[in-house]
Amino acid sequence: MLKGFKDFLMRGNVVELAVAVVIGTAFTAIVTAFTTGLIKPLINAIGGSDAAQGLGFYIFASNQGTFLDFGGVLNAGINFLIVAAVVYFLFVLPLQKVQERRKRGKETGPSEPTDVELLKEIRDLLRQQQRDHHDTD
Repeated sequence: MLKGFKDFLMRGNVVELAVAVVIGTAFTAIVTAFTTGLIKPLINAIGGSDAAQGLGFYIFASNQGTFLDFGGVLNAGINFLIVAAVVYFLFVLPLQKVQERRKRGKETGPSEPTDVELLKEIRDLLRQQQRDHHDTD
């Protein structure tokens, strides 16, 4: 069971990528909520020209659209660092260690189909093509 799971982790395919995107999106939402709900109010406490706006200032006080929001940029940077650190320490680093062990021969790689399995697959595909060809005549 663990070998199959390990093989799943070490092979690259579309399903795995889709799962990674979904998990990454969900995790990013959690980190965004953390930084928006806890970190950004701390940044906003530092203040600027208007404490409600956070850390920043207006280029033109009469134009609300000219507010430079340094707090929002700082918040996004912290968000990125948290996500990048978690991805690195929970995914990249362990995967590198497994790959290093495989290179040293301590751990087997993903299982690949045998020659017999490949030949059977080719045979089945050829049979299917012949059936499809005869069905269209």
